[in-house]
Order: sequence, then structure tokens, then C-alpha cells
Amino acid sequence: MHDTEELKVLGVQGAVLPPMAFRVPEGMHAIEVSLDGTERGAAVQRLVRDIYPKGDEPLWDVMGALYSATTEEMLSGGVSFFGIGLYDIGDGGVAHCSLTVAVFESGAADQDVVAQGIFATLNPDPMRDVTWLDLPCGPAVSDISFRKLVIDGAFTKSGKDTDLPMGQIQVHVPFPTGPYTAVFTLDTASVEQWEEFTHAIAGVVGSLEFPAPPGQNERTG
Repeated sequence: MHDTEELKVLGVQGAVLPPMAFRVPEGMHAIEVSLDGTERGAAVQRLVRDIYPKGDEPLWDVMGALYSATTEEMLSGGVSFFGIGLYDIGDGGVAHCSLTVAVFESGAADQDVVAQGIFATLNPDPMRDVTWLDLPCGPAVSDISFRKLVIDGAFTKSGKDTDLPMGQIQVHVPFPTGPYTAVFTLDTASVEQWEEFTHAIAGVVGSLEFPAPPGQNERTG
């Protein structure tokens, strides 16, 4: 079963952007970062209880404060949605990923023009696998990259520096309802489950809808 997240995101200047809705996969624990402060705080508390169901109040309080600070920072950076996916892979193993959605001004309202500009900007980079997409909501551009993070030996059991491979999928989707672009970013260190994660984000962006802003149908009908 999937949940539907309906976003009413706030722009940098506080203007309400055109509405956007999409489905998130089962196992994704999410916060709509652009909620007002009280609602966002309640969403953070639900998130930490979902992620740590066997925790206690002290743990939830500490993690709630951490995630609250994280969402504040994300909001200031244009992120409107933040999710953590946790998936049982058997034998006590857990695959995990993070999903964020940020919305930026495009400078143009034509979806095709915006998507072509994004493709032309990203495609020359040899470290990225850039692909043109035709989604049900219109054109989009996906961007896949891999990198290695070095974990300091002070934080590993072996006491030695350890390379941690990371994979990232970004999908840039121009709005059909205004001069904005949504950027969906999935990050994961569980690269063994890469294929499953690519299917997951494909389902997210494939379900993306841009309902007509309130009052538009009345004006145009």
C-alpha cells in the first residue's frame, strides 16, 4: 500500500506555489517540511516514533530535536519534503535511503524548454548518467551519480578509515502550472539494493500530479 503526500510548498519569498502531489513507497517515513512550525514539530515527533518504534521518551526527545534542526535547515535551503526509507532485507539487515523534494524557480514556464536547459547543463559531466524522461506529468531529466565517503577510523569497529559507497538519483521535473522545477533526490549507501531504489523513485515521480490551483477552473471554465 502507498500513501499520498499532497504538498503545498512555500517559495523563498513566502509565496504559495502551485499544488503538487505524489505517492511515496511503503516504508518511507516522511515529513512535509513546509508545514507551519507547530505542524512540522508534530510531524517530527511522529517520524522519530515510526523510525524507532522500540525507543523511549529520552531517545525520541533527542532524535526529535535533531530532526527538527535538520528540517529547519532544509526549509531554509528550499527543501519542502524529507523522508527516510527503511526496508528489511532479511538476516537482520536493513536497507535505507533518504528522499528529499526541493522546489526552485525555473525562470521559464515552458516545461520542454526548462527540461532541455537542465539536460544541456548536466549532460556534459562525465561523472553523471543523465537521461531524458517522459513522465505522465510532462518532460523531466534524471541524473544518477556515485561517490565514496571516507568514514574516519575513530568511528569504525576496525579503527581504520573505511570507504562508504553512496548512490544518488535526482529527477528534475518542471511544473506544468508555473515557472518552477521540483527536484527529487534519493540518496542511499545501500547500493546492493540499487535496482529496488531506482524502481521506488520511478514510482514516486511517475505518480506526480500538479492539480490546477484553486480557482483556476472557475476562471477558465
